[in-house]
Amino acid sequence: MELPPPQDASRPYSLAVVCLGNICRSPTAQVVLERRLTEAGLADAVRVTSAGTGDWHVGEPMDRRAASALRGAGYDPSRHRAQQVDPSWFERYDVLLVMDASNRADVRALALCDEDRERVAMFRAWDPKGGPDVDVPDPWYGDADGFADVLEMVERTAAELVEALGERVRGGWS
Repeated sequence: MELPPPQDASRPYSLAVVCLGNICRSPTAQVVLERRLTEAGLADAVRVTSAGTGDWHVGEPMDRRAASALRGAGYDPSRHRAQQVDPSWFERYDVLLVMDASNRADVRALALCDEDRERVAMFRAWDPKGGPDVDVPDPWYGDADGFADVLEMVERTAAELVEALGERVRGGWS
């Protein structure tokens, strides 16, 4: 999978991770990506945020089970507050990474043009055990094991995604 080029090369590359309510999967990915970008020396070159397609959790912290899984792995989930993606995000973010096919359909439906729709990609497209159309399962209705499984997928995918971002940021986008 190839990352789309930046819309404005004078600013940091920006990506948004999107799931349904922005309290489980996408904030987990945001927290992991932020740490990985910092460790790779890319925190100033790449910005990441997360959002949900729905509005029912806006302003809320991360789901306690997702936060617990992150804390158990040494991450700090405390800063997260849920927000909702809207059409303006296509102007603000270079790529929108979605967690499942339903999220992809919802986010693409917000796009005003084909160019915007092309900036929507599946998060697990960078997963060495995944593929371009593989979903990150929603752990909401499950137990702690589901949140641990999501964290494992996210960490594995984030490692590859940060490597791809580093190559593009350092090597150029042409």
